[in-house]
Amino acid sequence: MKVRAHITVRGRVQGVFFRASMREIALANGVTGWVRNLADGRSVEAVLEGDWDSVEKVLCWSLRGPPGARVEEVEIKFEKYKGEFKTFEIRF
Repeated sequence: MKVRAHITVRGRVQGVFFRASMREIALANGVTGWVRNLADGRSVEAVLEGDWDSVEKVLCWSLRGPPGARVEEVEIKFEKYKGEFKTFEIRF
């Protein structure tokens, strides 16, 4: 089953390689989409698409993030799968 998750991660998630680490985890699990920092300086937004098991692995990782991160909240919204991405990228 293919799924799409739109997430916002809040806490100490900027300046700790969160985006680069999420990209590595996503690519390793065959998940496509994107991740970017938000202007508030304390949030990261991402869209993940792929098989349920693969997306779930990235979602579980996002609950803790990389070393140095302090995740305080993760908001997850499931959306209709679109299959619009070829890879997983960091957006600016």
